[in-house]
Formats: sequence, structure tokens, C-alpha cells
Amino acid sequence: MATIQVDVVSAEASIFSGEAKFVALPGEDGELGILPRHTPLITRIKPGAVRIELADGSGDELVFVAGGILEVQPHSVTVLADTAVRAHDLDEAAALEAKQRIEGLLQDRQGDFEYATAQAELAETMAQLQAIQRLRRRSGG
Repeated sequence: MATIQVDVVSAEASIFSGEAKFVALPGEDGELGILPRHTPLITRIKPGAVRIELADGSGDELVFVAGGILEVQPHSVTVLADTAVRAHDLDEAAALEAKQRIEGLLQDRQGDFEYATAQAELAETMAQLQAIQRLRRRSGG
């Protein structure tokens, strides 16, 4: 069985490093699926969950990324994320609170309001919530 080396890193730390059978993540132009011996590729990624199907068959590893760059080589995948957090470390309450705060800002728009920044923060928060929901479905809770 062929495998691919996967490394997910952020500016702060290495979040995941290991062998995988398959990797799925949100590319700039849509969902990407990567298998061993994939054609070389460099692209930007959007906020969302990186799903890593572990080579040992023990399941999937989910990592939330807040955007970044993906580099694919035939035997390796490197995700250089702006921010990366293992899905089980995400805080749903904090994400819901941030979503409400940002939606309130988008509705009120007063003073030195940066609409594009707020939209980007909302997209990141929504991606976090989707990753949490995906993890919850996967664990059956």
C-alpha cells in the first residue's frame, strides 16, 4: 500500500507529521483530494478542515487551518498554515461567540469598520464551527 508523508505546520509549531493514505482539504478553487504519487501542485488553501486518513488504518486526523499554502509532491504533502489547530482542541463556545460578535459588527458597521476583515474573520469562524461539527459526527457525539 502506497502512503504519502504529510506535514501540517503553522508559524507557531508543527501540528501533524506522519504517513497517510489520503488527504482532503479546502483549496482556493474547491475541495482537494490527494493520494500518494499525486502530480506536483502548489496552491492557496481556504479556512477549513484538513482530513488526513492515517496510513495505519486507525482513522482520520482532523486539523483546522485558517488558510495558507499547500505544496504537493509525489511522496509528500506540506500544509503551511496561517494558523493550525487539531480539531479536538477547537473551542466551540468561543467560536460561536466570535461568530455572533462578527455578525453584529457586519450589521452595525460604524466608525473605522473594515468590512473585508470582518468577512474574512466570519469565514474563518464558520470553518472552525464546521470542523467541530465534522469531528462531533465522526465521534458519534
